[in-house]
Amino acid sequence: MADVRVKSDIAGSVWKILKQPGEAVEEEEPVILLESMKMEIPVMAPRTGTVIEIRVAEGEMVAEGDVVVVIRF
Repeated sequence: MADVRVKSDIAGSVWKILKQPGEAVEEEEPVILLESMKMEIPVMAPRTGTVIEIRVAEGEMVAEGDVVVVIRF
């Protein structure tokens, strides 16, 4: 098993967390929604696996490149 750290592609606010630790996620499934420039931008799972850690909270600001989720595959 290996872990993948999912990073934010854009700076913005964490609008909604869609998956919680322990939940399964499919490749290209949205895990978090960011709000930036009044648009919702999904952060997608790069691989099928299990969410093991959420590193942000709803309402928190993130910078481009911040690790927001860790998925084990």
